[in-house]
Amino acid sequence: MMLTVDPRWNDALTRLPDYLGSHVRVSLTALALGLVVSFPLALMVKRRPLARDIVLGIASIVQTVPGLALLALFYPLLLALAGLSLNWFGVGFSAFGFLPSVLALALYSMLPVLRNTITGLQGIDPAIIEAAEGVGMTPRQSLTMVELPLALPVIMAGVRTAAVWVIGTATLSTPIGQTSLGNYIFAGLQTQNWVFVLFGCAAAAALALAVDQLLALIENGVKRNSRMRIAVGCIGLAALVAATLMPSLARARTSYIVGAKTFTEQYVLSSLIAQRLQAVGLSATPREGLGSAVIFEALAANDIDVYVDYSGTLWVNQFKREVEPRAKLLDDLKATLRDRYGITQLGDLGFENAYALVMPRKRAEALGIHTITDLVTHAASMSIAGDYEFFSRPEWAALKSAYGLSFRQQRQMQPDFMYAAAASGDVDVIAGYTSDGLIAKYDLVVLSDPKSAIPPYDAIVLLSPKRADDKKLRDALQPLLGRIDIAAMREANLRAAGGDNASSPDAVARWLWERISKR
Repeated sequence: MMLTVDPRWNDALTRLPDYLGSHVRVSLTALALGLVVSFPLALMVKRRPLARDIVLGIASIVQTVPGLALLALFYPLLLALAGLSLNWFGVGFSAFGFLPSVLALALYSMLPVLRNTITGLQGIDPAIIEAAEGVGMTPRQSLTMVELPLALPVIMAGVRTAAVWVIGTATLSTPIGQTSLGNYIFAGLQTQNWVFVLFGCAAAAALALAVDQLLALIENGVKRNSRMRIAVGCIGLAALVAATLMPSLARARTSYIVGAKTFTEQYVLSSLIAQRLQAVGLSATPREGLGSAVIFEALAANDIDVYVDYSGTLWVNQFKREVEPRAKLLDDLKATLRDRYGITQLGDLGFENAYALVMPRKRAEALGIHTITDLVTHAASMSIAGDYEFFSRPEWAALKSAYGLSFRQQRQMQPDFMYAAAASGDVDVIAGYTSDGLIAKYDLVVLSDPKSAIPPYDAIVLLSPKRADDKKLRDALQPLLGRIDIAAMREANLRAAGGDNASSPDAVARWLWERISKR
């Protein structure tokens, strides 16, 4: 009997050079920056108790900040600095991806290096230092020839800990635009591709262990005065860095960057756009898993070239405007994007992906709930689940205001898990998405919104300012406009998020193109 290999493993392997290379570059750069800052700082404060406590206290506070939050905070900070730099000096820089990731990860690396360097130096027997002074050594000679060699095992333990921390935390840099092994994990969670999740976790763990062992080899070489071990460790690290350069050079030649947010539909649509560009001879690479605010700012700053967003998301959340009828909203949105940001609204794809309150069909029918108005009398005894941002969005405030909704319990969870939770009865109602194929898979029903509290969410294609007059890009994307209906998108989402039977976003994008091109 012939064994067949799950195609998802092959898909994961084809992405490994790019993801691993990017992960290594950002991790080692951040670690190097952390060492350059923290090691001299530790030497400066090692004999100054007050300064030492302040430095270690600040570094400890940094460690209490969740990794994803720290990474996300650097993006708006650098974006503001880039704007000031451009206005004052005429020179800007990209606040997207690599730079905020390096700075945040460098901060994460500092505590173990600082603490272990200070601890290692303080742990040296004072008699040894006195002996060094007694033979005429200067403080600098004593530090470099006596104290640092003796403290090296403790210092290297801190460096190795920092390396493992940085490599692990770097998987969280995907939402701010840095390609990493986290791309596997974020994409896998959204599309229920557990092969990707396992592959990303295993690859990150293997990389952390490899770097740790190479650093251990260098440490042992220094302790035993073995040039061979030092050389092998350094060559191993150099080879690891060199192996990442080829994907970087290939990506540098990419003409178009296609952005995608962190949910299944966006992975499919970004792949579809990239395939359409490649079909007419244009180079394109998806940059996936970006946060909602990050992706829009990246487009406005020309860090990405094209992506699909939703009219209601931009109008109500990004621009903080009141809900308008669909036609007026699209027109006003187009003018705002053009006049304020230089962004081109190329057109809509033909379907709407709106927030909606969703329930199990059988229970809704049993209770006579068909609309959100019908839900009001039952809500006080029910629980509701939403994605990580829903309950802080204007849509939720509008729903509560329009209908007087008040639920017994509110829960936040991974979007794709919400549907299974509703089907199993773990929650009563979820804030789902109208184009999600999981609604049909779990036999759920969308409750109508008679008061139109939720704005329209037409899927629209956006082009960056520098691509506004790019005829090749426009022509390549024109066949997609108005061609994808809600039924096609629901089936595409279901194919991509079908658990063990899921197809890759690339395969689903090819299927979707075949379907719409026949019309």
